[in-house]
Amino acid sequence: MDFPATGFDWNYGNRDKCQSHGVSIVEIETIFRGSIALFPDLQHSKAEERFKAIGRSAAGQHILVAFTLRRRGGAVLIRPISARYMHGKEIKHYEKQKNEIEEASRSKNR
Repeated sequence: MDFPATGFDWNYGNRDKCQSHGVSIVEIETIFRGSIALFPDLQHSKAEERFKAIGRSAAGQHILVAFTLRRRGGAVLIRPISARYMHGKEIKHYEKQKNEIEEASRSKNR
């Protein structure tokens, strides 16, 4: 991931909302340390710029995290807004698109 986040911004509000779908704080933070797909969340970017990240937990489960970036002091922090495990159809759709993009990239580099 190539944006300048140096940590996470947690409080009781976003912590409770993220965990309401069974996703732990550790799982959320873990996906940002691995390979993620990152998308702008234009529908919810009215008051602040928001993003969606798709990644895998250490246990291999696909997780979708909605988040924004917050600046605190000179640091840029990831502020998760909500998180949930992805449904089977979403995973299939995501994996299909990911494979198509990877194949197109390999073809381009040949």
